[in-house]
Amino acid sequence: MNDLVRQHTALGEADLDWLHLLVSEWQLLSDLSFADLVLWVPTSDGTRYVSVAQMRPNTGPTSHQDDMIGHLVPRGRRPLLDSALDGGRIVREGDPEWREEVPVRVESIPVRRAGRVLGVIARNTNLLTVRTPSRLELTYLQSASDLAQMIAAGAFPFVDQQADTDVSPRVGDGLIRLDADGLVQYASPNALSAYHRLGLAADLVGLHLGRTTAQLAPVRGPVDESLVKLASGWAPRETEIEGNECVIQLRTIPLNPKGNRIGSLVLLRDVTELRRRERELLTKDATIREIHHRVKNNLQTVAALLRLQARRIDSQRGREALEEAVRRVGSIAIVHETLSQNLDERVEFDAIADRVLAMVAEISPGRVEGRRSGSFGILDAEVATPLSMVLTEVLQNALEHGFGPGEQGAVEVGAVRGASSSAAHSAHSGRSSHPRLIVTVQDNGKGLPEGFDLERTSSLGLQIVRTLVEGELGGLFTMAPGEDGGTRVTFDIPLTSEKR
Repeated sequence: MNDLVRQHTALGEADLDWLHLLVSEWQLLSDLSFADLVLWVPTSDGTRYVSVAQMRPNTGPTSHQDDMIGHLVPRGRRPLLDSALDGGRIVREGDPEWREEVPVRVESIPVRRAGRVLGVIARNTNLLTVRTPSRLELTYLQSASDLAQMIAAGAFPFVDQQADTDVSPRVGDGLIRLDADGLVQYASPNALSAYHRLGLAADLVGLHLGRTTAQLAPVRGPVDESLVKLASGWAPRETEIEGNECVIQLRTIPLNPKGNRIGSLVLLRDVTELRRRERELLTKDATIREIHHRVKNNLQTVAALLRLQARRIDSQRGREALEEAVRRVGSIAIVHETLSQNLDERVEFDAIADRVLAMVAEISPGRVEGRRSGSFGILDAEVATPLSMVLTEVLQNALEHGFGPGEQGAVEVGAVRGASSSAAHSAHSGRSSHPRLIVTVQDNGKGLPEGFDLERTSSLGLQIVRTLVEGELGGLFTMAPGEDGGTRVTFDIPLTSEKR
């Protein structure tokens, strides 16, 4: 609509905003009218009209099988558009038009804003299935007529109370028509059923909806009076009421077609099941977060016990082994701590990588600088947990074996998300190409020992890395001399499930 209005018309941005507001609300008018709506706006030179929006009813057959948006018609071809635009009043056709052997009643409703007519809504009703209208249909049509008059007067839609069309009640969900005093004139079967579920034992017609609603959904304090006024339709509002283990969503629309309030429409729907499922999901999410929190606490307790045990061991090798175990447990605890703060089983891994770097750097405080480049992005928990252990092992290995006592240096962790490298593709012949995460750990230390063979190494840490990367993550693990010295370790990990 933006492009059509700016290309063909002389309307300003404020006028365009008003049309957007109207279009966001006009499903209501279409459903109450049982009619198609097409919004026509005059072109800049005033010689034609351009259709910028269209709506089909949910309550009846369409009269426009084809998409009308973008059509241009010259002025004079549709006299009702001319009359509504020039006169600023609603114009109805006496005899129906025949379109592909279907009789269609045509009406034109001027769209007014700040005293100016911006365009015209063509309301087209398919008369092929017309029969004697029921009380519900008569109420719908009368309400549609009132809304049409409000649009023509510039009193609808309500600027400060735009409804969320994705979640707001619709006409078919339930409708109540009130008079000026808030008494129920008509309640659709769905609306009456909703109030029966709230605990109403009688019919709604003749009751004061505000007071009845407040009694069915009792609350304490001054909100009680607010609920009475809201459910009486004095202002355009949305709310939810709860009673008798039932939740009803209400939307009130005051009706003032000639400047005076004659009553209001109340749209409503039963959202009990929806809210129950939302509460279940919230409870489930809270339970999962609590589990991660407790696992993190338990892992930290295990790490603390291992530290205490390490301090009591005289053997240097035994103490170092326990300290390595502390770091392995700590890396898993970091992931669970992050998961305990999220609503899903996914984590922003950059923060985890930074914490792992800081934890491992404690091995050589002040001597070796650790830094990160690139971004890991958001990873699933099933990838994040083994990857944090892999990073811990490789960084620990780099700091312990890449630098001698007192030597200074740097270790950089790099991450790139994208397609797999050609080397990985050749090594993974026969595998499909998935989005991948390529992680590198580069140090400027002494490099690999002469004759080093990754396949035959007896290092427990590297065996853990290989098992996790290739077996758990379905990726590729390589370890080679760096281009400028030192050692370069690479993990090529699929971001989708691609395990052996």
